[in-house]
Amino acid sequence: MSFLRRHSPRDDSINDEDDGVDPELRLRTVRTAASTLAEYARQEERTERRKISLRGKQFFHRRSQKKKPPAPPAGPTGGVAGPRRKIYVNTPLPREDLDSRGEPLVRYKRNKVRTSRYTILTFIPKNLYEQFRRVANIYFLGLAIAQVFSIFGATTPQLAALPLLFILSITALKDGIEDYRRAQLDEEVNTSASTKLGQWHNVNQPADPRSWFERLLRLNPPGRVTKGVRKLREREAQEGMDIVLSKGLGGNLFSLRAANDPNLSLSSLPPAPPRRFDNTSSRPQMGSLDYHSYPPKAGMETSGSIGSSHRQVLGSWAGGSGTLAGYQESVRSQSTVGVVNDGQRMTGLARWERTLWKKLEVGDIVLLRENEQIPADVIVLSTSDLDNMCYVETKNLDGETNLKQRKSVRATSGIICEEDIERSSFVLDSEPPHQNLYSYHGVLQYRVAETGELKQESISINEMLLRGCTLRNTAWIVGLVVFTGSDTKIMLNGGATPSKRSKIEKETNFNVLVNFVFLGAMCLISAIANGLYDIKSGTSADYFEIDSNPSSSPVVNAVVTFVSCLIAFQNIVPISLYISIEIVKTIQAFFISQDVDMFYKPLNAPCVPKTWNISDDLGQIEYIFSDKTGTLTQNVMEFQKCSVRGVTYGEGVTEAQRGAAKREGKTEIMDPAEQDRELRFLKENMLTKLSRAFKNRYIQPEKLTLVSPKLADDLANKASEQRGHLIAFFRALAVCHSVLSDRPEPQEQPYHLEYKAESPDEAALVAAARDVGFPFVQKSREGIDIEVMGQPERYTLLQSLEFDSTRKRMSVIVRNPQGQLVLYCKGADSVVYQRLAPDHDPQLKEKTSQDMELFANGGLRTLCIAYRYLDEQEYADWQKLYDEATSSVDERDAAIEQANDQIEHSLTILGATALEDKLQEGVPDAIETLHKAGIKLWILTGDKIQTAIEIGFSCNLLKDDMDVMILSAETIASAQTQIEGGLNKIASTLGPISFDPKRRGFVSGAQAAFAVVIDGDTLRHALSPELKPLFLNLATQCETVVCCRVSPAQKALVVKLVKEGRNAMTLAIGDGANDVAMIQEANIGCGLLGHEGSQAAMSADYAFGQFRYLTKLLIVHGRWSYQRVADMHSNFFYKNVVWTFANFWFMIYNSFDATYLYQYTFILLCNVVFTSLPVIALGAFDQDINAKAALAFPQLYIRGIRGLEYTRLKFWLYMLDGLYQSIVIFYIPYFVWTLGVAASWNGRAIDSLSDFGTTVAVAAIFAANTYVGLNTRYWTIITWIIVIGSSVVMMLWITIYSFFTTPNFNDEVIILFGEVSFWATVLISVVIALSPRFLVKFLKSTYMPLDKDIVREMWVLGDLKDRLGIQHRREKKQTKLDLEKTPMFHQPHCRSESEASSVQVVMEPVGREESADRLSPPTTTGNSLFIEPSYEVRRRDLSTLTASGPNHPSPDDVRHSYYSASDIPAPSPTPPLTRSAYRMQNQPPMTSVSTEPVSAQSQALPPQQNIQDEAHAESYEMHVRGPSGEWQEPSHQPLPNPWHGAASVVPASNTHPLDEDETLRPSEEPAPADFAFEAM
Repeated sequence: MSFLRRHSPRDDSINDEDDGVDPELRLRTVRTAASTLAEYARQEERTERRKISLRGKQFFHRRSQKKKPPAPPAGPTGGVAGPRRKIYVNTPLPREDLDSRGEPLVRYKRNKVRTSRYTILTFIPKNLYEQFRRVANIYFLGLAIAQVFSIFGATTPQLAALPLLFILSITALKDGIEDYRRAQLDEEVNTSASTKLGQWHNVNQPADPRSWFERLLRLNPPGRVTKGVRKLREREAQEGMDIVLSKGLGGNLFSLRAANDPNLSLSSLPPAPPRRFDNTSSRPQMGSLDYHSYPPKAGMETSGSIGSSHRQVLGSWAGGSGTLAGYQESVRSQSTVGVVNDGQRMTGLARWERTLWKKLEVGDIVLLRENEQIPADVIVLSTSDLDNMCYVETKNLDGETNLKQRKSVRATSGIICEEDIERSSFVLDSEPPHQNLYSYHGVLQYRVAETGELKQESISINEMLLRGCTLRNTAWIVGLVVFTGSDTKIMLNGGATPSKRSKIEKETNFNVLVNFVFLGAMCLISAIANGLYDIKSGTSADYFEIDSNPSSSPVVNAVVTFVSCLIAFQNIVPISLYISIEIVKTIQAFFISQDVDMFYKPLNAPCVPKTWNISDDLGQIEYIFSDKTGTLTQNVMEFQKCSVRGVTYGEGVTEAQRGAAKREGKTEIMDPAEQDRELRFLKENMLTKLSRAFKNRYIQPEKLTLVSPKLADDLANKASEQRGHLIAFFRALAVCHSVLSDRPEPQEQPYHLEYKAESPDEAALVAAARDVGFPFVQKSREGIDIEVMGQPERYTLLQSLEFDSTRKRMSVIVRNPQGQLVLYCKGADSVVYQRLAPDHDPQLKEKTSQDMELFANGGLRTLCIAYRYLDEQEYADWQKLYDEATSSVDERDAAIEQANDQIEHSLTILGATALEDKLQEGVPDAIETLHKAGIKLWILTGDKIQTAIEIGFSCNLLKDDMDVMILSAETIASAQTQIEGGLNKIASTLGPISFDPKRRGFVSGAQAAFAVVIDGDTLRHALSPELKPLFLNLATQCETVVCCRVSPAQKALVVKLVKEGRNAMTLAIGDGANDVAMIQEANIGCGLLGHEGSQAAMSADYAFGQFRYLTKLLIVHGRWSYQRVADMHSNFFYKNVVWTFANFWFMIYNSFDATYLYQYTFILLCNVVFTSLPVIALGAFDQDINAKAALAFPQLYIRGIRGLEYTRLKFWLYMLDGLYQSIVIFYIPYFVWTLGVAASWNGRAIDSLSDFGTTVAVAAIFAANTYVGLNTRYWTIITWIIVIGSSVVMMLWITIYSFFTTPNFNDEVIILFGEVSFWATVLISVVIALSPRFLVKFLKSTYMPLDKDIVREMWVLGDLKDRLGIQHRREKKQTKLDLEKTPMFHQPHCRSESEASSVQVVMEPVGREESADRLSPPTTTGNSLFIEPSYEVRRRDLSTLTASGPNHPSPDDVRHSYYSASDIPAPSPTPPLTRSAYRMQNQPPMTSVSTEPVSAQSQALPPQQNIQDEAHAESYEMHVRGPSGEWQEPSHQPLPNPWHGAASVVPASNTHPLDEDETLRPSEEPAPADFAFEAM
C-alpha cells in the first residue's frame, strides 16, 4: 500500500511517461554509479522530449492567433523585483531623475563592505543588547539597583554591581576581539588597490556625496585626495606611469614615462601622431596585430616595439605574456565604432588613477589588469583580446580554479584609451541587484553618430565580472561599475554576519527561569511569613527588636522582606555561571587552535576558532552540509584510464574502488602503498618505452597520470593495427577542445606548456595527450598546432560547437593537413551514442559501453570520443544553415541546436576517456567516520548532476548498496509526484516516519539506505510552501542528499529548512564566497582556508585547511566540549542550590526576616573563589574518554545528536540532589549546635551566628567541591590543585580573616578549628550529603552502564590502550629516554603527529596477513606487538633493486595522511628512491615492533644505520619516544592485523574481550593523539 496518494490529476500532455514513478506510486531507485548516471540521462531525455512537444504546441498555437502589430521597443522587463537602475555615461540625466538642486535622485551603495557586527559607535549599545538577551543579566542588573537602597539591608551596596560589570566587560572584550579580526579583514579588502578613470565626471554621482554631518564638520571635501589613496599612490610611485592599451598580441599595458606626482598615479599619452605607412602599401603597419595566440608565443616582438625597453621598469603593469605592440600600432582606427563618436567633444583631461576599492562608485570606469581581483560587479566594455574575450578565475567565489570565459559588449569593444571613453555616450538599463550568481539582464542603449538611430544591445551574465573573481590570461579589461558594496551579488548571497548562540546557552535561559520560580517562591514565602510574624503581638520582638522594621505597615515590611530575600538568595541564579562559561569556552578554543592534528603545514595554518561561544554545539551536529568543489575535491582532474577500439588502458585505482573493496573486505589486494610502488615502476617502464619509440619535447613525466606500459607497446609497434586507432584517438584529444596554451618561461623552458581551460576536464585530457606524445602546442588564426609522436601538424579550425549542460557534447570541424574535413566530437556516452552511424560496428559499441560503465562504477568521469569525415558540399550547405541560425532573432538557441544536429550525426567511435576528480586527502575515511557517528552529510553544489553523482560515488558518500532517487521536474506538479513517490518507496521499506528525538542520528548499515539527488530547478519547487514539508520528510529519511545546480541562496534555504523544520543542529562547510550564505545560516559554519584566501573562512565560525579535520573537530573536540559544558551547567546549578537553600532553612528560625546565615565575605567569595574554579576545571579539562578512543568508537557521538548529556531531567535531578544536600548540610550542624556542647576547648562559647554559619558554609563548600570531584573523570595535576586548592583557600581565608577586627568574625579560627565537634560535623555532613550520589554513580556504572562507561572501563582497566597502540603510563615512567638511540635518527621515518605523539614503536620485521573481520578491535598473538602507523608502509618484492636482505620503505612509499593510509593516494610527487635505503642490512622496517619490553633492551644500533630521511612537506613534527634497543633478527611469522590502522597488543592471555554490541566497535582508523594531556 502506498504511503501517500496524490489528489491532483496528472497532466499526461506535459508529464509524459511516468516521471520515474511505478504503478504503485513509488519512485524508481537505482544503485550503482553507472545505473544512476543512466537514469539521470533518461530523465534528461524525457525532459527534452517534453520541451520539444511544448514548443510544437506553442508554434501551432501562435499560428492560429491573429498577428498583432509589433510593439515599440522598450527596456527589458526582468523577473527581479525592484526598480531598475539606469547608468549614464557621458549622457545628461533626464529631468525626472534629478532633484531640485540638479543632483541625481538615486543614491547607490558605497563599495565599502563590512562583515563585522560592530562599529566604534555601535559596539557598546549592540553588545549590551546581545548580553541582556540573557535573562539572568537583567536579573543581576535589577539586584544591583535594588542594593543601592539601604532599606533592603545590603551590606556593601557599592560593590553590588562589580560582578555584573566584570562579566559584561569580559564578554564585551571577547566579542570585541572576535569582531576586530573580522574588521581587519574587511579593511584589508576595502583598501585594496584598483584603477579607475579620473578627471572625468561620473554623472550618476552627486557633486557632493557627503552626509549632512560631514558637511557640518567639513569632513572629506569633494575632490580631495584622501590619506589612504595618497599613501597608496606614494607606495606605488614606481608603477605610477603613463600607459597605453593595445589590442592583440596579448594586449599588453606598457609605460613610457614615470609620473612624479603621486596624485596622478597613471596618465594617458598625448594625442597620437600620424600613423606610419608602408612604402609599398597604403595600409597601416598593423599586420602583426592580426596574429592572435592564447597567449602569444615569446619571440614575436617587433623590432620597433617600445614596450620591451620598459618591461622591467613597469613591473606588475606589464600584463600578459606576449609581445608588446608599438604605440603607433596601439591606436585604433579613427572611424566611429559602436558607442564611440569621434565627432564628440572631449576635455582630454581624463586619466587612469590608482584608488581604493572602497572609493569606487556606480558608473565609474575601471581598468583591470591580469591577476587582479574584480573590485565590484563590472560590465566588460573592452578587452585586450582581438575577439573581445577575457578569462576569469572564480576560485574565491565558488572554489573552482578553472577559467570562465567572458566577453565584452560589442558596441563598446572599440574602447582602448581614455579619449575613447570621453567620446562615448550610452545608457545602461540594468536590472536591480539580486542574489542569482548565474543570471543578469541589462540593455545598452546608444545612438549611432551618423544616423542618430537608437540602438540596443542585450547584456547577460556573460558580459559581467563579479566581485571576488580574478582576471586571468587577459592583459587588461575596461569595465563599467554596475553594482557596488552590499549590492554586489556575492555580498547579497552572504548576508549580515549573524550573532550565534549555542543550544545549551539557549536552554540555560529555561533553567534560569526555573530558578527564578524557586527564588520567587522562596522570597514570597519569606515575605508572607515575615508579614504574619510582624502582625503578631506580645512576642519577644516587642522588647528586643524595637524600631527594627522599616515601617509600621506589615504589608510594606513584607514587600521590603521580599526584596531583601531577593538579595540574600541571589546566588541561586549563578552570576558567575556566565563568566565561567566564557572562560571555559575560551580555553576550549585555545585547545582547538593548538591541536597539531588539525594543523595544515602547506598553508602553515592551524584550526582557527572565530566564534568561541558555540564550541559545545560541535558535539551535537546531526547534519553536515558541504560544498563539493574545493571542499571535498581538489578540483584537480587526472586522466586515469581510457578505452580505444575496445582495448582498455590505465593501471590506476580510484578512491571509489578502494572504498568498495574496503567495504567488501578485500583490503589485502588494495594496499595503496603497494599500488603506488607498482604504479611508479610501471610508469618508469612506460616512459622508457615511449622515449625509445619517439622524441616528445613537451612531456612532463611528473604529471603523467595515464600509466599503461601496454599503451606504450601498442604505440611503438608499427605493425599493430591498434597503433593507428591510438593515434587517431589522441589526435582527437589534442584538437577537440577550447584550451589555451601558455609558456610561463619561454626563454628558460621553451617546451614547457601549461594549459588553462574553462573546465579542468579539458585541461586534463589535453595534458594527457601531451604526455603520451600528442601535445597541443598553440592555437592561432592560422590553425591549431599539435605534434603527433614528434611530428608537427597544423589543423585549420573551421567551426567550434561549444559544450553546455544541455548539449553535453563539444564538437570541432577542422581541416587536417591532408585537406580533409573532419568533425571530432566528445561528450556524454548517452548523447554520442544517439548520433552514431547506423551501420556502426555493434561489437565496438557494446565493448566501449561496457568499459565506460566499468569506469563510471569506479568513480571516474567518462567521455566518449567520436569522429566523422565531411565532404565539401555538405559542410558548405551546413555552414550556410548555421550562419542563418546564429543570426536569427526568434528562438535562436533552438535554431542553433537544430543546425548542430544536421552535422553531428553518423559518428564513429574512437574510444572513451575516464578521469578522476581528485578528492582531498582523507575525505572517504572522514565521511565514513562521520556516518558511523550518526551524522548525515548533504552535498550542496553548483555543479551539474552528473559531476555530483560521480563525486558522490568517488568519496563513498553514495554507495552501491544505496537506493538512489533522482528528482528532476520542470513543474511543481511533477515535483510533487516524484517527492510523494519517494516517500512511498521509503515507507514501503522502512515503515512510517518517526520523529522521536531519542531516535535522532542513524546507525550506518542498520537498515536500508536511501539517497536523493535533486537539481536546482526541482529544488526551487521543493522549497515552495506547499511542497516544503513533503521534501523535508523525504530528505531527512535519507542518509545522503545531493543538491545540484543550486544557487548560494538555495543553499542557505536548504540549511534553514532542516535546521528549523527538524530542530536539528546543522554544520555547513565550504571554501568559496558562494558558500557564505549557508555557513552563516547553519548553527556552525566552517570555512576551508585556500592558498589565495577564502571568503568562506572569513565568515566562518571555524576555519581550517582540510575537510578531514572535521572528524577530529566534531568527534573529539565537539564531543568533549558538549560533555564538559553540560556537566559544568549542572554542577553550577547544583552548588548554588546547596548554598542558597541552606540559608533558606535558616529563615524558618529567625521569623523570615532575611537575616544572612553566612558571614558576608562568604557570600561574596563563595561563587567567585571558593567553588567556581573546580567547576571551571571540570568544563575546561575533563575527558570521559581519550581522543583515540573517541575516534575508535565514533558511535559514542550519537548521544550528543540526541541531546542526552544535557536534558531537563538531568537538570531536575541535580536540583533535587542539591535540595537534599542543603537539608543535610544545614540540619546536621543545627542539631549539633542545639543538642551538643556549646563551649570551645579554650572556654569560649560556640553559640554565635558566625560560628554556626561558618560551620554550615565550610560543609557546603567542601561538599560542592567534592561533588565536582566525584563527577570529574579525568584527573590532571591542574584538576588536583584546583579541586583541593579551592577548599584549602577557603580554610586559609577563614584563618586570615578571623584575625582582622570585625564585628562578628573575631578569632573564629581559634574557636572552631580547635574543636573536634566542628571537624566531625563537617565530615559527617559531607559524607551523608554525597553518599547517595556516590551510590547511584556506582550502581549505574556497574549494572546500567552506558557505552562510554564500557569504553572507559576498557581504557582504564582493560587492554584498549594496547589495542590502540598507546603506551601505559607505568611503562613510560620505566622507560629511559635516550634521544640519540631512537630509530628516527637511524632510519627513514615519517609519521603523523597523531601516531608519533603517543605510540611507543619497537622494531621487528614485517610479515602479516589481513583478517576479514575489519570491525572489531585487533586481537593479540603471543607476546608480539604490531603497530600499523597512520603513514602506512608495506613490503614489496623489490628484487629489481636489491638481491637479498630485508626491504625497507623509501620516502616515496610513505603515505601522508591524518587517517589510516589504506585509502589515500599520494598527495604529491615524493623524492625518488635511493639505493642507499636498500643497501642497509639487518635493519627491520619501521612498522615492526620488538618482542621484548623496551626497558629490557639496551644495545646500540649498528653504525651503518645513519640514514636520515628528508621529511615530506605535509608530515608532522616527530615526538621522540624511547629507544628500541637491540635489533631483532627478521621473523617471517605472519602477524594478524584484523583492524586496519590499529595495533594488536599484549599476550593473548591478557586480552579482554570486547562487548559484541555494534556501537562499541572501534572504527577502522587510528585516532589521533590527545593534544593536551597525557592519556590515562
